[in-house]
Amino acid sequence: MFNKGDKMKRSTTTSLVLAVLLTFTSALAEAGLVSFATYTGAVAVSTDGFGNVADDGIISASVPTGSTVLGAYLYTATSGGAPTGSVTFAGNIVTFPTVFANSPPCCLDFFHTGRADVTSIVAPLIGGGGALPFDFTISDGSSTEVDGQALVVVYSNPLLSTSTVAIMNGGQALTGDTFTVTFASPVDPTAPGFFAEMRLGDSYSCCGQESTVVVNGTTISTHAGNNDDGTGSLSNGQLITVGGFDDPFSPFLPSYEDDHERYDLSPYMSVGDTTLTVFTSNPSLDDNIFLAVFHLTGEATVTTNPVPEPASFLLFGSGLAGLAAWRMRKKV
Repeated sequence: MFNKGDKMKRSTTTSLVLAVLLTFTSALAEAGLVSFATYTGAVAVSTDGFGNVADDGIISASVPTGSTVLGAYLYTATSGGAPTGSVTFAGNIVTFPTVFANSPPCCLDFFHTGRADVTSIVAPLIGGGGALPFDFTISDGSSTEVDGQALVVVYSNPLLSTSTVAIMNGGQALTGDTFTVTFASPVDPTAPGFFAEMRLGDSYSCCGQESTVVVNGTTISTHAGNNDDGTGSLSNGQLITVGGFDDPFSPFLPSYEDDHERYDLSPYMSVGDTTLTVFTSNPSLDDNIFLAVFHLTGEATVTTNPVPEPASFLLFGSGLAGLAAWRMRKKV
């Protein structure tokens, strides 16, 4: 396991400047995941992850024939206060105009998560979809502070029934994140074809660092995490896992190795339900859930319990990382 260091010590000085810093730092740390985009109709979603410090790699999307890409989003996750920088994706240099930051007490610098809209790149390459997954080359250089990337592709297809895709992103709240699903009409999880699933993206995770997932009051996993999508030998810079289109559902209370960060939520629902609650937390405060993607039968909305996260907080948090007089480096 990595040596994450002692908890951050806060100065007791009455300096006005430091008070402002602490105020903004707290706001960032407790912000949590926020709702980014919701699609409803004959829609579905593909997710995948990748992390490697040595070589270029492949990140993929599964979009069936006859589909239309509605939106494609690339995420990059960094640690140690590193900026998100740029990623070469499908031959294009992608920068990240949206950046989230949080600072758990395990670590002396911020986690950062960047998001970029890559629809204009992905849609022409996928076209009308296909029987096989679409592979995209990806490289983030050789930085040991860039844990990896996640690709989320939302598409429509006339053969699909009505469903909802909801994308939540940001920096995991220290006290955990609560997601509330509200269905437009009562559901029947026993009906043929009913589905309700959630996929998580988790960075800076390996070696027993793990998160908990609770659905409608039932703990279904205490082992979310690990570097399932990291390639090569275990090392800093590829510590990422994303519940993907090619991952099986995680079993109930899986082992660390068998938790694939993709969860079937329907067993924890009852006929007539109009709401569903999911709680995710990282009790050890040493990794970062930065993405949650829901795919649900019918029309639904998904909300979270975040502290408001103005853009000014995000920009300020990025600046704070550069102001640190000291930093901790992860050690294998």
